[in-house]
Amino acid sequence: MAADIQDLLAFVAVVKAGGFREGARLSGKSASSLSDAVRRMEAGLGVRLLNRTTRSVVPTEAGARLMERIVPALGEVESALDVVNDYRDRPSGTLKLNVPLSAARLVLPAIITPFLHTYPDIRLEVIVDESFVDVLAAGCDAGIRYGERLEPDMIAVPIGPRRQRFAAAASPAYLNARGRAQHPSELLQHACLRGKFPSGSLPLWEFERDGESLTVDPCGPLIVRIGGAVDLAVQAAIDGLGIVYLFEDWLRPHLESGALEPVLEDWWPSFPGQYLYYPGRRYVPSPLRAFIDFIKDHAHG
Repeated sequence: MAADIQDLLAFVAVVKAGGFREGARLSGKSASSLSDAVRRMEAGLGVRLLNRTTRSVVPTEAGARLMERIVPALGEVESALDVVNDYRDRPSGTLKLNVPLSAARLVLPAIITPFLHTYPDIRLEVIVDESFVDVLAAGCDAGIRYGERLEPDMIAVPIGPRRQRFAAAASPAYLNARGRAQHPSELLQHACLRGKFPSGSLPLWEFERDGESLTVDPCGPLIVRIGGAVDLAVQAAIDGLGIVYLFEDWLRPHLESGALEPVLEDWWPSFPGQYLYYPGRRYVPSPLRAFIDFIKDHAHG
């Protein structure tokens, strides 16, 4: 072969991390060893794989094509080696999950500790990502998303609460000053704290009651990136800046404490819960198989 497996792993680590230093930190290797590995690959293949600048490292066209093919192939090699796990008394290895922040915040906390206590030889790695990704290309074993965002060839297993609700809320001080809306259309006259997806789209606020459904596209003084910045909007609502619209379970502690007051509670829409998804045309690694069995055994409504 023009490159050995360790050099391929080094190349993948550098590309995923966007640089040698970060790749070294994530992989546990030294930056110089990663650089040497990539140079060996480029010399053996006779083509440049990475464009290097003082600020970034990005794959060339050849490097990008190699990544497209080698990441799934390395996943298959890892799966093949995982067959040995079938002969162990209990599963072991690393389980990598790609999940949105809502799953990391509202679904996984009740699962992770009992799962890892049950399977102490498994190491769980959780990657929080708001975009829908090819879990294999991302180097993950499975992901968590809502049903409408799943591809048809994915196997989906229910995980977490099967019904959720979106909730609107604001501080009592804000509502005392600006009034309490009686219909979703009245939100157009209020300061509303919005979230934006990584794609740049602003999701509309949805409401439903007695068979009537409608959406609202309100304005306000604050827009945050859906993901890590959501808590900034929640705190702004607590501080009286405006109305926030988010998962009910996310806002529940603040509603119970009185820091936030429900807005249009009888209009809050409900929707199906999330799913664990993974490719159907692939050997299922034993850590993932154990996780699937665990969530099935501990399913709740």
